[in-house]
Amino acid sequence: MPTRTPSEALLDLAADVMGLDARTLAARAAGSPFITLGGTFDRAARLQLRAGEALGLGLELHQLMGPAPLADVLDCAVPAAPPAPPRPSPARRPLLPGQRAALGAGESAYRVLSAELSGPLDVTALRAVLDALCDRHEGLRTAFAPYGDGVGRHVLDRHPGPLAELTGPAPVAPGPGPVAAAHSRLAAELRRVAGQPGRPPVAFALAALGPGRHLLSFVHHEAVADGFSAALVWRELLAGYERVVRGSAPGYAAAPGPDAVGTASGAPAPRFRTERLAFALDDALRDAVDATARRAGVPHSCVLLAAWALVLGRDSGADAVPVGVELPRHPGAAPVRAVAACGARASAACELEGTTDYFLRGVACAFGEALGRLREEPSGARERGTAHALAPTSPAPVLFAARDEWLPARAAYGGLTARFHHAHLGSGPAQAALTVLRWRDDPLLCLDFAPAVIRRAAAVRLVAEVRHVLGALVRARAWAPVDDLLARSGAPGTAPFPAAGTVPLPLC
Repeated sequence: MPTRTPSEALLDLAADVMGLDARTLAARAAGSPFITLGGTFDRAARLQLRAGEALGLGLELHQLMGPAPLADVLDCAVPAAPPAPPRPSPARRPLLPGQRAALGAGESAYRVLSAELSGPLDVTALRAVLDALCDRHEGLRTAFAPYGDGVGRHVLDRHPGPLAELTGPAPVAPGPGPVAAAHSRLAAELRRVAGQPGRPPVAFALAALGPGRHLLSFVHHEAVADGFSAALVWRELLAGYERVVRGSAPGYAAAPGPDAVGTASGAPAPRFRTERLAFALDDALRDAVDATARRAGVPHSCVLLAAWALVLGRDSGADAVPVGVELPRHPGAAPVRAVAACGARASAACELEGTTDYFLRGVACAFGEALGRLREEPSGARERGTAHALAPTSPAPVLFAARDEWLPARAAYGGLTARFHHAHLGSGPAQAALTVLRWRDDPLLCLDFAPAVIRRAAAVRLVAEVRHVLGALVRARAWAPVDDLLARSGAPGTAPFPAAGTVPLPLC
């Protein structure tokens, strides 16, 4: 049997990660980029990691997500550099790039990712797992304290996993549901749970929702972790919990710390008081989006981003609509397993031209191009906010995020079923942000908007417009001009956006 070349072995790995037939992928890889073959950031990160572990080959994330054909990217793989030996680090260290800006946002920079747990919860096992998880990740043990003439990091040798219990009256109809009520209590007690001076600004909060039901929330400040890290914490936490309840150790080894992997830098992001409108999509529309994504060869998130860009650009007359996207600034495979603030926001230029499928593929490639620009951008420019990263000196960005790609809607471990929820604590970095919270299981999206800029009635009309344009997009034929979608984008019965008395959404 002939020996497989490194490129052939990488193609097999890529097919496995993407859930595709290896021969089909090999036939298409010569002329199609990874992202137009259905590749996502999560799949790219897993392919990068497995290439290093199984084959000793290094792949660049920005090249995988770029416009070059997948076969060309795999042909450029080089032997992975051996991991640098760990070096002793002092407990007190200067701030990493971007942390000063994040800390300046105070409580408005906290995020919460929760799991609604159904089944018998072993709190003793949970505490053991949280202790081990904090031992594994330096980021979960990082506090901020005086350092020199300012503030620095204090990495604690030991920090038992902080687990706070939330108590309060059960919601009474027609008030909020139990999950929303628990999130409201958490927002009111945020300082007690995760904001104690001299302690790491991360914590876990547990609230009883009813018999056999609990809400466990991971609370973290953007100075120490991002959304990608939060998904990692949940995957490791639940896997470790399953091992403990079965009588084994959590099985964690020390993970790379923020110093080893680098963190995103940037000027202070603007913060707005925001409200959230969550809206579901029916299964028929979800399936139509998936079918359109398969036809065009793009992830479903690109179809949703394309609809958002059409809504934003329908009256602007612009050839391209810049939409802020959150990208993982991971220089190598190691950061995939690190709790660190590696996320960065960049502008993806969605060009409103060509046929429907051409447009969708262009939106997909805009992701990779944005990631490439972030990588090329000098760190000093990022700190000044003068390059491609979204800067506070420019108008507030309009954002898009696909949270569903990093964590499934549901997971089952150790006798528990976990259903994930993204809490909204009342603030955000944009005047308007469209986020995909769930997709395959009960598709759910949300629009976060700043009521000081966008009236609630206008936000409701904007949600209706997103639904309408998304439906028109998935009904359009592959060869239909995208100009037709722009011409008929007004949803029946809706007024033009923005409403009188509001400020137009900026597109840069």
